[in-house]
Amino acid sequence: MVHGNRLCRGLGIASVMGLTCSSLSAQADVIDDSHFKLDTRNFYLHRNYTNTNAPVSEVHSWSQGFDAQFTSGYTDTALAIGLDVDAQYAVRLDSSGNDGSLPFSVSKQQTADDYSRAGATLRMRYAKTELKVGDMRPQLPVAFDDTSRQLDTIYQGAVVESKDVDGLTLTGGRFWSAVTRESSNHEKLYKWGTTDNLDSDGLDFGGATYDITKNLQASYFYGVVHDIYQQHYFGLTHMADLGSGYKLKTDLRYFNNNEDGNALDGPIDNRAYGALFTLTKGAHMFGVSYQRMLGDSIFPTLNGYIPQPYLVNWSSLAFIRPDEKSWSARYGYDFVGMGIPGLKFYSRYTKGTNWDRGGNLSDNQESERNLMLSYVIQSGPLQGLAVDLRNIDVKQKYGYDYNEYRFATTYTWKFW
Repeated sequence: MVHGNRLCRGLGIASVMGLTCSSLSAQADVIDDSHFKLDTRNFYLHRNYTNTNAPVSEVHSWSQGFDAQFTSGYTDTALAIGLDVDAQYAVRLDSSGNDGSLPFSVSKQQTADDYSRAGATLRMRYAKTELKVGDMRPQLPVAFDDTSRQLDTIYQGAVVESKDVDGLTLTGGRFWSAVTRESSNHEKLYKWGTTDNLDSDGLDFGGATYDITKNLQASYFYGVVHDIYQQHYFGLTHMADLGSGYKLKTDLRYFNNNEDGNALDGPIDNRAYGALFTLTKGAHMFGVSYQRMLGDSIFPTLNGYIPQPYLVNWSSLAFIRPDEKSWSARYGYDFVGMGIPGLKFYSRYTKGTNWDRGGNLSDNQESERNLMLSYVIQSGPLQGLAVDLRNIDVKQKYGYDYNEYRFATTYTWKFW
């Protein structure tokens, strides 16, 4: 009996030590594989309205933003667990009017002095399947992160992604709120162009992306913003090597949008077709695209004018009006071809016609020209500092023309 008790005590001590070591190992993975960074962004936007009958002659804003992101490693357990924490803050340096970059009080006709938001994300992983619950910045056909101004769009929800089958990615989940680029508060989701009293209980979605071959990929997603709209998305991407250094990328995309449930925003009737062809050789890129809206409704997007870059002609104007046809030509150059790494140029011109304004009104048409120049310092004490300059020129037959400049400097401090 004595020997038996000693044996039991020995096994107990060994078990405790094993659990303790396992726990320490799990904690070590969480900490040792963690990362913490601070993204800083100084952003200036100035828009001049060139029509004599425009409500205002110009709007502008200048702000400094900070985006802190902590990403933990995973525990060394069968069901691995991790935790992310994020915090964003921006301060207004100057502003005039509402350009969509910062929180703006309509009643006071004043931009907020500063704004902030913070949150966390719980991550769980088993094999090649991962579940996230909390703050997210998705880049999906049904929900997309907006990085076009100062602070990003942050969604709250639960998303599961599985890559257990080679070449196949399955994604599904629910978003129940979003804090948009010009807000500190999470709001329920509703359709852009309506008021927040017509909100939804959430966006449920599911989709699959499959690599048919190493050069051919197909995607399908379905999303439903309950009681407002439902959306089907089909996408096909192909990369062809034409020889002599030429490569041709083909993107074919289709959306089908209809009202859902109680149809809080009324009937929705929209189909969108898009095709983008991008030819590259060395430092050069040339692309052409065509997009067509069909149906009686504008393409539905989420509150805060959250972007939909899966539309091939999405831009400042978006070209998403009822029955609108649009085509685009674009050219880009990477100056590494001239021995200047880090310097890039991009240009695009888009023309939209057949915009059905309804009733007996004549069709509208619009155009947008974009010029972009960016540079990332490659070495020295300022290595990684990025500078981005953009000019956007917009013209509409019935509407307000404007010329806009955006200037941003960004830098990331990686602490570990």
